[in-house]
Amino acid sequence: MSPDLREERPLSDEHTYDAGRARNLEALLRSLALRITELDASGGLLANASELTRLIGDVRSELFHYEVRVTYDTPEVADSRRIVTDAKNQDENTWQPSEWTPEEDTDREW
Repeated sequence: MSPDLREERPLSDEHTYDAGRARNLEALLRSLALRITELDASGGLLANASELTRLIGDVRSELFHYEVRVTYDTPEVADSRRIVTDAKNQDENTWQPSEWTPEEDTDREW
């Protein structure tokens, strides 16, 4: 197994995590698990601490990107969410029900 588990990909200004990249992250996690299992079976877990530290760092970094991007709202989605929230708040703040009842009008003399 190659000690570098990361898959090379072009740098881009991507804000979302697509299905292909998610599958790559799953493969990265499985590769790390397999490497740990291999080292454990050969009694080399602690002897290969620097390799494991690097691999865990790679996985940690990609997991962070996943978490950030999977919860990212595009500017359009964020703007739509803001508009809906503003509309809901405006409705709550502008509508004031009255305590008037139709019976009150019949009792008044004009």
